[in-house]
Amino acid sequence: MQINIKTSEANRQRVTDLTGRIGGSTRLSENVVARIALAYSLSRGNRLNIETDVQDSKGKEYTDQILLGKNRSLYIALVCQHYQIPNTDGNLAKYIKMHLDDGLELMAKLFEQNKTYTGLDFLFEEVERGIEALEDADVPLTPVTNHNQTIRKGYFAGPLRVNIGYDIESGEQQTAMLNYIDLHSNAHIAVAGESGSGKTQFALSFLEQVTAVSGGAINFIYLDFKGMQPGDLPRRQPFFDATGAKYLDVPQTPFPFNPLSFIDNINEKNKIQGINKFVDIIMKYAARMGPVQQQQLKEATRAAFDAKKNGAYPSLVDVNEELKTITGGKPGTLSQIMDSLSELELFAPATDVKDSFLNRNYYVSLGAHLETSVRFTATFLMINYIYNTFAMMDDAPVETDSMGNPMQAIRYVFLIDEAHNIFKEPKSRALLDTMLRELRSKGVIIALVSQQIEEFIQSDMDFSANCANVFLLNIKNRNLKLMSRFLGYSEKEGLVLARSMEKIENGQAVTSLKEFKRGELVKLERFNK
Repeated sequence: MQINIKTSEANRQRVTDLTGRIGGSTRLSENVVARIALAYSLSRGNRLNIETDVQDSKGKEYTDQILLGKNRSLYIALVCQHYQIPNTDGNLAKYIKMHLDDGLELMAKLFEQNKTYTGLDFLFEEVERGIEALEDADVPLTPVTNHNQTIRKGYFAGPLRVNIGYDIESGEQQTAMLNYIDLHSNAHIAVAGESGSGKTQFALSFLEQVTAVSGGAINFIYLDFKGMQPGDLPRRQPFFDATGAKYLDVPQTPFPFNPLSFIDNINEKNKIQGINKFVDIIMKYAARMGPVQQQQLKEATRAAFDAKKNGAYPSLVDVNEELKTITGGKPGTLSQIMDSLSELELFAPATDVKDSFLNRNYYVSLGAHLETSVRFTATFLMINYIYNTFAMMDDAPVETDSMGNPMQAIRYVFLIDEAHNIFKEPKSRALLDTMLRELRSKGVIIALVSQQIEEFIQSDMDFSANCANVFLLNIKNRNLKLMSRFLGYSEKEGLVLARSMEKIENGQAVTSLKEFKRGELVKLERFNK
């Protein structure tokens, strides 16, 4: 398929002016400037609307070879990835035209607003920004091999039947078997509802039921990003009593594991990979730091491991002490974040493999009183530890119940309340997406609770699409197209959804569960009835 396009009439002169502005100092041709404009527009991350954003075609004409050159496949791949379309899409030329015109306009405006800005200034800044983006993607999402891991986690292989709620009209109880694989491709859960809609009470009820149905075989961690105030504890105590959950008020009570214990401290190659991953996590969540600080942290972490004998793990305090030796105690961004992680004692110095925290239930309160970089670094270290630990386990089996139905065995529930805190962080977001896809075979349920649909459906990934069990409660933005996409509804089912959302009340929801009527309201189960 040949891609021959014309710019808009307004951009005919712009491309000439920009070539003079950029090409004058760089000797770049007009064709290359056009390619830069195309890439510049795509790099902004904006998705243009093919129905409304295609401009006229009265400007400069470009044939396929002249516009895209020898890197044609690369430019096409960038556009296809940006819009999640195949390279055979009939509108591919329109997408390219939109971003060419958009890029030319953006670049012209940039130079117009900065009269002393040169072509070299522009190129250097954009190349630097691209390098920084690549550095931001350095955190490996694959698990680090750890042959020294001895943590084991049992599973529940029976039907995980939970009470979702009640029929609005008849009051009849409505249940679902979330691990019945003929109905549910996975047991992951997505819950969207504004404050006061009942999502937290529904989440608590779900965890209480999972604990009861499995006889305690399925454990959970409830990560509360909003954090609890001291006055909230008495209201939550019945839940702690019912599930045996331990309340962790971070940093007053540390995470019950050593975040460095995901690293293999026996196999040298695996150890190096694990140390590099730990360093990447610290570097990405701290303020901007360069290769010098990165190398210093690597050396400090290696030295801390080398100082331990008989398979023992260093703590963050040990790493920080080694770092102070290497830097001479000089203050800086790296030392500041490592001081906070160690001085606040956010993590236990050792992981008890015989009484692993994965075999207990925890409610973790992560309030906003923690400094942002420390809060997210600690959270990412925790998520990474959980991911890596389960990834090293054997797959949870699929067993049949007494009726011959195939049931995915379940080990654990990882529930994140106010999940938009994770969604807005690119590194955590990417790891969470990987966990949704990879940990379902390990018997891990990931439950995401947040306030708006838009927080689940990001420009680069759709979390609700990876959750087979979706619940839509009372929300502010009732865009039908967005709600239907969130629930995986057809256009016809969306009409029923629209009517239900007009009369929805707090404590009610529409769900994607196949056991339920599509688009119909259900009164959700609550922990505190």
